[in-house]
Formats: sequence, structure tokens, C-alpha cells
Amino acid sequence: MEKENRENGSFFIYKSVIKMKKYAFSSMIPNTRKIMKERTSMKEDTEIFMVPPQVNAIMKWGEDDFNSFWEHAALEAEEEVSWFEKWDSVFDWSDPVFKWYVNGKTNVCYNCVDYNIQKGRAGKAAFIFESGESGENRVITYGQLYTLVKQYASALRGLGVQKGDPVALYMPMGIESVVSMLACARIGAIHVAIFAGFSAKAVADRIKISDSKYFLTQDEGSRRGKSVPLKPTVDDALKLAPGHIQKVAVLRKNEESKPPMKKGRDMYWDEFLQQGEGHSSAVEVMDSNDPLFMLPTSGTTALPKVTVQKHGGYQVYVYSMGKWIYGMNPWDVWFCTSDIGWIVGHSYNVYGPLLAGCSSVLYEGTPDYPRTDMWWDVLEKNKATAWWVSPTGVRGLMRLGIEEARKHDISSVERVFCAGEVLNPAAWRWLQMEVFENKIPVIDHMWQTETSGPLIANPYGLNLLPIKPGSASLPVPGVTAQIVDGTSGEPMPPNEKGVLIVKNPFPGMTSTLWKNQERYQEEYWNKFPNKKVYYSGDAAYIDEDGYIWFVGRSDEVIKIAAHRIGTIEIESALISHPSVVEVGVSGVPDELRGEVACAFVVLRPEYEPSEDLKKELVQHVRNTMGPIVVIKDIEFVNTLPKTRSGKIMRRVMKSLWMSKDLGDISTIEEEASVDEIRDAIKKMK
Repeated sequence: MEKENRENGSFFIYKSVIKMKKYAFSSMIPNTRKIMKERTSMKEDTEIFMVPPQVNAIMKWGEDDFNSFWEHAALEAEEEVSWFEKWDSVFDWSDPVFKWYVNGKTNVCYNCVDYNIQKGRAGKAAFIFESGESGENRVITYGQLYTLVKQYASALRGLGVQKGDPVALYMPMGIESVVSMLACARIGAIHVAIFAGFSAKAVADRIKISDSKYFLTQDEGSRRGKSVPLKPTVDDALKLAPGHIQKVAVLRKNEESKPPMKKGRDMYWDEFLQQGEGHSSAVEVMDSNDPLFMLPTSGTTALPKVTVQKHGGYQVYVYSMGKWIYGMNPWDVWFCTSDIGWIVGHSYNVYGPLLAGCSSVLYEGTPDYPRTDMWWDVLEKNKATAWWVSPTGVRGLMRLGIEEARKHDISSVERVFCAGEVLNPAAWRWLQMEVFENKIPVIDHMWQTETSGPLIANPYGLNLLPIKPGSASLPVPGVTAQIVDGTSGEPMPPNEKGVLIVKNPFPGMTSTLWKNQERYQEEYWNKFPNKKVYYSGDAAYIDEDGYIWFVGRSDEVIKIAAHRIGTIEIESALISHPSVVEVGVSGVPDELRGEVACAFVVLRPEYEPSEDLKKELVQHVRNTMGPIVVIKDIEFVNTLPKTRSGKIMRRVMKSLWMSKDLGDISTIEEEASVDEIRDAIKKMK
């Protein structure tokens, strides 16, 4: 087993092999009521320290001097994140666009691939691909990855791709798609991964706003056993975005049919790879602040915002968060259930695990097809040591039942991480207590596309703090965050709702929107007069222990008779009822109270919708949250409108109620869910 080499006197102490004391883990889950009672009964000069001194010292350093903090982080990361030339200065914001590790020279692909070969990991599994759709299982070692990435890099250069060219990828999760991303990084091209479920219009929008010149795709994909044509969608997208794409390379998965191909523009994958003959596969030396990839966020009525991540800062942040938050080590088998179309897929399906030198499991498909135990099977088969899953994924597994988990030996899993939206306490308890029998930690945390990695989290890799179900915990080391009034920007007292802001940039934060710095400043840094802070747009409050509790997006908070109630707070109250597995809540206008809540509830399979159950749920919320929470109505539905990454689209529910335009719903998982909510609203009205 590999061991980490540590320098004497290192400030950041990383965990070695993590062997959880199965019998002792429950001590990390505090009885919050007991703590509050003890606090109030103690003398005034007595304090309870939730954060160990060594972790507190690291966090305070990041707050007091983030420049020296992030320089030290980069120096400590050099064991896995190397530089061809060191930086002149750590941080500079003299131009409109801030820069990290100024004039440093590096390449993230080199550190993900070549550097691992130098460390003797050529024979170790880099990617383990599992397809629930096709049944394909494939493992490639770091040595094989090195060969493939070089082959793809030569092919891209043969195609005409040069340093700085945007290259769009519209491919399902798979070996070819992640190798394509790494090959782009290797030659200095900017990859633009587009989720392989988007419509032609959504693809066209992303081509246009990213200025992509080259396109890598697949003939078709599969969803629940049904063929999903991809190349025809690409053709339709290119008609909507004429004059952008010069070449299209098509990976052919179905040998029995041929997709439409345009002569002079389109070519099959083998021809694409042949383009590389005679062309270099060498690593391009990149400036720290050269773009690595673009990734659009979801839009509302406007085009999506195109975030930009850069080689130097991104690799330091993703690696550091992998260590401090996730406790990543080279011996880990890491299973992240995300997709490369999202930031989680970029950071912790591809780059993060490779930078840490561990093995990353790539899964194509859904957790319930062709069997209802697919994810549990993947965990057992690959002896995964860490599991990253969205709260929507957890609630989906709850709906399938605990029996599916109990079919499998998942004792190899040492820790579980959830993000995407709040992990409701009821869903946390199911995973923590029932599935894993309170033997390992299930840890909620929060991040955004713009932050590239964790923003608010429990630093498991440094020292696991007490877990408060429903809270994302504390700002990560090196990030100084506050909850402020959404209008004035002034700090809010404990337990008062406001908006999360970040005081200073950090290496993983997007420093611009592609060719739209003005919008970047307006959206993120100029929200408050005379205050230059990053505006997250997420509503939250902070408790007496410094833990942060998210309640929804700031524009989703419901104001009921002057009381500000987060949609997620009401959703969590409803999910705590044994009949409810998932729920979406939206605020709707009310003449008397200003706003009230309406709820769309998905029941567990063993429960049937009824008027009596509606009344019981309304009373349950009153008993849980008090009479200030007024629910106009509850309707039972089979599915909620969610993004492909698992976030409930509450704005869609509110727009349907208000009979407004739905805006950009290109990221929606099931369009039929919109019709179901629309029908439910008709019943409510």
C-alpha cells in the first residue's frame, strides 16, 4: 500500500490510511438540543469548541492572510501537482480579471497522467468504467491512459486544433469522453463538455457562447435500454449555430446503423485518430492563468453564464479540497455518480481523482436500470472506499428501498459525500443510520459551478467535525464566508436568514465569464454598494457554532406575513414524515399574507394519496415548524421537475403557478414532470 511522504513541520497534516473506529463514530454526531441546553446552563465564561484547535488554526490562517495560505497550499501540493516554472506572485487583482500563481508554468494533464507514470503508477487502475446501459465493464491503467491521451492529443492537433481553441464534447460518460478532455488539456485547447442529454437548441446555445470550432460526439447513447440518437441532435444544433464548427468527429457505438455524415466536415473516430499521424503528442506548457475549460451554468430567461477555469488555480484547489475535505489518497477507489457534463464530473470524476493518484469509477446509466440495485452493485464489485452522491440520488435510493442496499456487501466504503442541494435530515438519517448503520460518516456539503469544488464543508480529510444533519458545516480552509443582509450587505446575527457571500477570491473560483467580464462583475461582485464581495445567490443562516444552513436560492425564500421561510426548510419538514420520499416547495402570492407555500409531494411506494394524508402532512409541518408556515395546498405527483444534475427546479414550479414563461429548461431531466406539475396546479387553483 502506498504511503504519503510528509515533510517535517508540515502545517497541513493529512490523514494516512483511514480506518474508522466503527464503534466510536456515533460520537461525532452531536445531540444538538443537548449541546444548546448545556450551553445555556454553563457559566458565561465557558465555551464549547466544535472545531479542533489544529483545524481552527488552518482556517484562521486562510482568513487572516489568504495569499500566504494559498501559496503554502500550492507548495504542499507539489508532491502531486508540479510546475515547470514557479510563479512570481501568488495573487494579483490589478486587472479586471484576478490571477493566481502569476507567471507560473504548468499543465493539469501532465500532472494527472505523466506525473503519475513518474511515480510508478503505470500499472494501477486510473479509470474503472461501468455501464448499466450496455453492461460494458472496462478498466484502464495509468499507463494505458498515458498512451490513449497522447494518441488523442496527436489526433486533435492533426484535426487543426491549436492552443486556445475551444473544443465542444457532446458525449456520454465513458473512457473516450474523459480521455478527450485530458487530451484537450494536454495541447492547451479549452474543452467545453455539454451534457449528452441536452436538446439541439441547448447544444447550439453552448456552441455559440463558447465559440467552439471543433466538435467531438457519439453516434448514439442509451437511456433505460432505449437508443438515444446523438449525431442527429448535433446536426440540428449546427443548423441553429451555422459557421462555428469546422470539424466533427463521431465515435461509433452502434455498428448496425450509420448516422448521417456531412462530407468534408464529419468523420468517424478511427479517421479522427488517423489524423494524428506525424503530429506531436507533447505536453503544451501552459501559463497558470491560461483557460483549461469552460462550463456553462443553467440559464433562466437569458443564455447560460459560461464559467472559465484555468490550469494553475484550478488544479491547486481541486487537489487541496480532495485532501482536506474528501481525504483522498492514492489507494482510494473513488465512486462519484455525477456526469462529465457538470462541474462535479469535471472536478471529481476526472481531474481530482487523477491528481490524487487514485482510481475513479465512471458509471453510465441510472441507479435503477436494468436492476434496482445498480449503484450498490458498483460499490460492492469495485470495493469503493469513497462515494459521492447527490441528495436527489439518495432520495431516489430511499424510494427503491433499503432492501436493495442489503443485498450487497458495501463494507469497503469509508465515507460518503453529498452535494447538489441540501441533504434533508430524513434522507441523511436513512443513509447514515439504516444503510451504513452509523459506522461511517455521511457528510453533506455545498459548492457551485463557479467554485469548481467545495465551498462549505466538513473537513473530513483534516479532522472530521461533529455532523449536524441538514447543515453543510463550515467554510472550507482558505475561504472566508459570511451571511449578510441581501439588500445592505451587512452581516446577519446567528440564526437570521440572509445571503452567503465570500470575502476574497480563491484559486478554484471562476475569475471571469467567457468574453463577458462586465456581466461577471455585475452578477458576482457588484451586488452591494461600496462592498466588493462574491455574491453566491444562496440563502442561508449561520448558527451559534458557526455552522451554515442553506434554505434555498435567495429568490426562492418565501415571505409569509413578514416571516422569511426557506423552501428547503419546509421540504425537510415534509420529508421527515414517513410517507414522503421527495418534495418540491414553491412560494405563491397570497392577498392576506403576501406569500404562502404550495407543495408537490412524491410518496413512498407503500403509501397512497388521499385527502386525509394531505391534512396529516399539513399538520405535520405545523407541528414541526410552527403555525407561521402556511401551506396553501399539497398535491401528490410521481416526479418533480429536476435538472439533469439532480437539482429541483423550484423556479419552474413557481413560473407554472404564475403562468409565466419557463425560461431556459434545457437542463430538465424529464419534460413530462412539467406537465404533471401543471396539472397539479390546476387542481390547486
